[in-house]
Amino acid sequence: MQIDTLLQRAARRLEQAGSSSPRLDAEVLLCHVLGVERSWLYTWGDRDVERFAWARFDALVAARAQGQPIAYLVGEREFWGLRLTTTPATLIPRPDTETLVAAALEKAIGDSGRLLDLGTGTGAIALAFAVERPRWEVLGVDREPAAVALASKNAARHKIVNASFRVSDWFDELAGERFDLVVSNPPYIADDDPHLGQGDVRFEPRSALVADEAGMGDLNALVRQAAEHLEASGWLLLEHGLAQGEAVREAMCAHGYAEVSTLEDLGRRERVSLGRAPLR
Repeated sequence: MQIDTLLQRAARRLEQAGSSSPRLDAEVLLCHVLGVERSWLYTWGDRDVERFAWARFDALVAARAQGQPIAYLVGEREFWGLRLTTTPATLIPRPDTETLVAAALEKAIGDSGRLLDLGTGTGAIALAFAVERPRWEVLGVDREPAAVALASKNAARHKIVNASFRVSDWFDELAGERFDLVVSNPPYIADDDPHLGQGDVRFEPRSALVADEAGMGDLNALVRQAAEHLEASGWLLLEHGLAQGEAVREAMCAHGYAEVSTLEDLGRRERVSLGRAPLR
């Protein structure tokens, strides 16, 4: 069967299954099977696909039609220009989180310093920052050993030598350590949120998505705990849900953080709140 015919058939199937981007999904899956870029598909659409590749592609399309995330099916996702290996052990990096990276880079005013990424997952935030600030020391921590192993693999994949990763449940294994920047995209979804039954999040680790206190539990904990791990002029930056900005700002102000503000993501939704370390 020719490439164009395969893609048309797959796109129809994915559209019927409810995909919001059926043609793109089909192209990404076929590129993965054939080991080519999407531009190659456009040039060679009349080429025949060998039967074993056709069968593998059909299996991936069937999985996608059941809702499985593209990033898990092909095993990678691009973030900040980096192709990162992804597995069901971690959240899938999302474009909105690039708002957090951009904010951290803006606050990284010195030629060198230390950044801590809490709940690092794939290492996306830590590695994106490390690439842009090669003289900074970047540490990513996660309570899941599988996530730490994956983030380390991604660092090695891109030969990023100024980022390292270790197992720690938030600050538990970081006694006495201080950082110029502390960043995190923690769990912030309430356990009764209907979005948990929709889209890619159905297949992502629930522990990385859901927090108690109506989604504010981990955000509140990080606001409380981060102060003792920040340098005097350091900053805490937290990603959160679109309706949580006010609550995060209030928590930061209540714990003495200064210059508290919230930034919007590309969709003009409140996404990242930040504050300067409390006076000691």
